[in-house]
Amino acid sequence: MERKTVKFKRLNPAAKAPAYATAGAAAADLCALLDAPLTVEPMQRVLVPTGLAIELPGPECVALVYARSGLSIKHGLCMANGVGVVDSDYRGELKVPMVNLGTEAYTIAPGERVAQLCIAPVWQADFVAADTLGDTARGEGGFGSTGRG
Repeated sequence: MERKTVKFKRLNPAAKAPAYATAGAAAADLCALLDAPLTVEPMQRVLVPTGLAIELPGPECVALVYARSGLSIKHGLCMANGVGVVDSDYRGELKVPMVNLGTEAYTIAPGERVAQLCIAPVWQADFVAADTLGDTARGEGGFGSTGRG
C-alpha cells in the first residue's frame, strides 16, 4: 500500500492525532475536542471541534469525513452533511457537523471518536457542453431503475 504524508497541526494541545484503529482501516478516527460532555438532542445539529488542521500533499488529494457506523446505527448520530469534503487548500480547523437522527439524546464525551477521515485521490474535470451523450444499456433510467431498491 502506498503511503503519503499528511501534515496535521494541533490547534489545541489536548487535540488527539488522527489514528487508524486497525492495520486494515481505510480511514483514521477523529476525536471530539470538548471541555465538557456535549448532549445532542433528537434532531439537533451540532458542530463538533477536533482541534486539528491538516495539510494535504496537493490538489490530487481530498480528505473525506464520514460518520462512524457504530454511532450512526446504535444512536442515530450521523454527519449532518452526509460526507464532509476537505479541499487540499483548506487550512482551518476540522469540525464535524453532526445530527442526532435517533429518538433519544446522545452525549458526546470529550475525546470520543466521532468521525472518520479518509484521504482519497481526486481529479478535476474539464466540463464540456455537448448536444448528445453516449448510449448505455441503462440509458435515462433513474431511481430504482436497476430493480434494486
